[in-house]
Order: sequence, then structure tokens, then C-alpha cells
Amino acid sequence: MTDLSASDLATIYAKPTPRVIAKARPEIDVHAKKFIQMSPFCVLATSGSDASVDASPRGGNPGFVHVAGPNQLLMPDRSGNNRIDSFRNIVEGSGLLQLIFFVPGIDETLRVGGKGKLTTDPDLLASMVEFGKPPRVVLSIAVDEVYFHCGKALMRSKLWSADTRVERSVLPSISQMIHDQTSLGEAEPQAVVEERYKTQL
Repeated sequence: MTDLSASDLATIYAKPTPRVIAKARPEIDVHAKKFIQMSPFCVLATSGSDASVDASPRGGNPGFVHVAGPNQLLMPDRSGNNRIDSFRNIVEGSGLLQLIFFVPGIDETLRVGGKGKLTTDPDLLASMVEFGKPPRVVLSIAVDEVYFHCGKALMRSKLWSADTRVERSVLPSISQMIHDQTSLGEAEPQAVVEERYKTQL
């Protein structure tokens, strides 16, 4: 197997159309703002000073990422595993990041690029209480690129189709899988894990 070069790619893929290039906008417009306000889930991608890359799921009630202006987003941080890989990348690396927003039932997604900073401003934390508690920190994102992805990937995957939903019981509990991988902690049933999750949102 031979690794492809940039010139190889040029022979495989046609150049993007002017419309595809032009759809990358420098700020959040009315359509992107509405999409973000409807989105309960996104993926946050960051890169570290050592060239490592991290992608992390983020979720909350629809609109949990706040549109503070045409070039600013505010993302509250909720309880997680405390690895804080994304945040270490932001404070130790370039701060550059990408987000992809999803809205259940809609195949198109929204990609946002920019530079992030972290804050613990008390007034800002107090304004973002969700699930009965304020966030620990807020990620402030200076947005410089926004564009919609077409729905082909989600259409191919049938992500929102009830016919493709998988029963949770086809896998061991997350606790069991991690116990098998690490021999650490207790191997709890999934129902027990989910009940605990509900108190930690």
C-alpha cells in the first residue's frame, strides 16, 4: 500500500465548486444562530502543543452553547471524567478549535471554527445554571469560520432512523467494559451507572 500525496488527491477529487468555497462564512448569521440554538449536542475538537488531537462530545439542553454575538460562542462545562484533555489543549496549545453541531432529526450539521479561552467569571457562571448547578468553567470561543455540512454523511448512516437504533443491551455496561480493560473499579450494571449519571449532570 502506497501513501497518497497531495498531487494524488488532485487526480482523485474534483475541485470544490465556488458555492462550496463561498459557504464558509466569517461569522454566525441568522441561520447558523438558529441551528446552534436548536442543538443539544456537539463535538469539540482541539489540538495540543505536542500535536496531539482530541475530540470530545458535549451536550445539554437545546441552545446550551450560547450565541453571544456574531463572532462569539460561550460553552458551559459540565461534569465529566476530569481528564480535561480539551481544556489542556486550549490553554497549552494554540487555542484553535472546531465544533460540529447536531440537531436531532436534521441531517445537515454546522461546523464552527475559532479560538478558545477559558474563564471562571462569577457572573457568567451564575448566568449558565443548568441541571440545577452552574458550570465549573466557561469556554469562550472567538469565531472566525462557520459553514453548514450537507446531510449525506448522516443520511448514509441513518443516524436518526428508528429502524437503525441499537438496544443498549447488545453491549456490556460501560462500567463492565472499563473494568475488563483496566481491572479497576467495580463492574456495575448499566442501570446503576445511568442512575448515578442522573445525579451528576
